[in-house]
Amino acid sequence: MIRHIVLFTAKDAADIDQIIEGLSVLTSIPYARRLEIARNRKSDQLGNDIDVVVYGEFDSEADLASYKSHDSYREAIRCVRPLRELRFAADYELSADVHFAGTAGLNQVARRSRPGGR
Repeated sequence: MIRHIVLFTAKDAADIDQIIEGLSVLTSIPYARRLEIARNRKSDQLGNDIDVVVYGEFDSEADLASYKSHDSYREAIRCVRPLRELRFAADYELSADVHFAGTAGLNQVARRSRPGGR
């Protein structure tokens, strides 16, 4: 599974709702297993620069590529680009790229990060 995370900052805080609305068309694209668009709660003690988060899960690279080539994706870009200051994106494969997982610290270590592959 591929996780796709995109973070946006708005040029003007008054435009955050319009950015979220512009990104909402992404939820109509059929290739995502899960797609969320959310306003950042800005509750982090070290940094709160991000205004909007897009989180998606895709079964394959092909599904992610189909999502990115969809007309609704291009429509979202057209609506949001003039309103946003910065855009940061990250994609990773859950089974191959994750080195540590778990909710109670480092209790589960992925195969790739163990010495000798054990």
